[in-house]
Amino acid sequence: MSKWITNVRVVAETGIIEQGSVCVENGRITAIVEGELVHSEGLDILDGEGKLLIPGMIDVHIHGAKGYDMMDGTVRSIEVVSETCAATGCTSFLATSVSSKMEDLLRMIYTVKQVAGKERGASIVGIHTEGPYLNIKRKGMQNEAFLRHPDMTEMERVVEQAGSLLKMVTIAPELPGGMELVTYLRERGIIVAIAHSDATYDEATEAFRLGASHITHCFNGMRPIHHRDPGLVVAAFEQPHVSLQAIVDHVHLHPAIVRLMHKIKGAEGMVLITDALHAMGLGDGDYQFGGHAVKVFGGVAQLQDGTLASSTVTMNEALRNTVELGISLEDAVTMASRTPADLLGLPQKGRIALGADADMVLLDDKFQVAWTMIGGRIYSQTS
Repeated sequence: MSKWITNVRVVAETGIIEQGSVCVENGRITAIVEGELVHSEGLDILDGEGKLLIPGMIDVHIHGAKGYDMMDGTVRSIEVVSETCAATGCTSFLATSVSSKMEDLLRMIYTVKQVAGKERGASIVGIHTEGPYLNIKRKGMQNEAFLRHPDMTEMERVVEQAGSLLKMVTIAPELPGGMELVTYLRERGIIVAIAHSDATYDEATEAFRLGASHITHCFNGMRPIHHRDPGLVVAAFEQPHVSLQAIVDHVHLHPAIVRLMHKIKGAEGMVLITDALHAMGLGDGDYQFGGHAVKVFGGVAQLQDGTLASSTVTMNEALRNTVELGISLEDAVTMASRTPADLLGLPQKGRIALGADADMVLLDDKFQVAWTMIGGRIYSQTS
């Protein structure tokens, strides 16, 4: 049966429709109408009350939420992250690991596979392994006890365990064996992302030539820009095929840096992420994450030495923050939805367009979520 969402401001793939209606049938978008819906009698109508209708957002980098970490190795942890994503306007996500013992990573992958396809909330569209092949010099909050050089035998076990769910791997390509790992992953269609890396400009350029194509939490956990040592970030700016993750939480990136990234890469080259740890949605307090004690104060998560430890931002908050920094609504929505969908090779997601999946979010004027629709069904925490 078809359902019409009416009286909404629609951020469609073709542009913003100030007043429109969207028809959903069998989990797909089957019509987009500009202006008031005529002859609505007898139709299944959902009044959007003039609110903003955007494509479902996609988080390619999230570790946990509401007290649950995806490295816990429990089905419940994955389920809670899925539910929390849905409640905050995210309709699809990559389950993301932190550096750990191999048995812990394999257990996390096994658990994600148990939930994928049976989610009550946002859809798991893959797995993102952040580490363990990262540079200790740029470790950030990653636990150096688990950091090591690339190991092809280990990586083959991960690929075998995860199968087609393994979509992204974050590494430091300058480590011994790193360039070989880039080639290995790209040959298997896995996105090679770079972070927690001390790669020089030349090393990064070589990694991009071999197929690396993405920067994890850009500017954080990597060699900084210097006018005689431009490093990884400048190399990424120069490569049209390389996209950048941005944590827009008023902490990880200065507003001018967010605008610079957008000016250079455009909305098609930037991906909004949360990089959220399990403290997301719980408020300030003391937590454990990645083998570290973490304190959250004022919404900012830090290790005892002041190192930033992921974030507590949600996707709807990241979207609002991006717009408040002066980036257009249309571009901000693209960065939260269509660009990550295209990065992951999901042309039916991340857009309000004919034939696309009916994954959509209704937001009020403060970017609070009124409801989230996934596959044509309104998500409910009590369903």
